[in-house]
Order: sequence, then C-alpha cells, then structure tokens
Amino acid sequence: MPVSARLDEETENLLLKTSAALNTTKTEILRTSVREFCQKALKQKAAKPYDLIEDLVGEEFSGKGNLAMDGEKILREALRRHHDSH
Repeated sequence: MPVSARLDEETENLLLKTSAALNTTKTEILRTSVREFCQKALKQKAAKPYDLIEDLVGEEFSGKGNLAMDGEKILREALRRHHDSH
C-alpha cells in the first residue's frame, strides 16, 4: 500500500546515508523503522504502570537510610536512569 511522507532535509540525508551504508532501499529502512516504532509504542501504551518500574521495585535492602525523607527524589532519579537507559 503506497504511503507518501514529506521529510525535512536532515532526515532525508540521514535516510540516504543509512540506505547506502546498509546497501538497502529507503523503503526498507522506512518500513522496518515504522514497524519497530509502532510495536514499541503499542507495547508501552499497553503496559501497566507497575510494568514500567518493575525492575526498580522489590529490592530487599536499598542501603539507603533516607528513604522515608527522600523517597520521592530517589524514585524520580531511578526512573530517570531507567528512562535514559531505554
């Protein structure tokens, strides 16, 4: 099914360089990129809030004695690190 999209110059240049480097077509790169992006977006949208932070929860001992006072700050920092790594 044909689809038309307008790209800015920077994105078009990046697409051309990538297709040349991978010895493939712009269409194949766009098809793969859109598929992967949509699958990831739908998976994240379907995830429950706990699923998004599951790997941050459940440690027996944090080693931090300031959780009661600084819990929100600590959680925000952990979430930021988690987000930056993905």
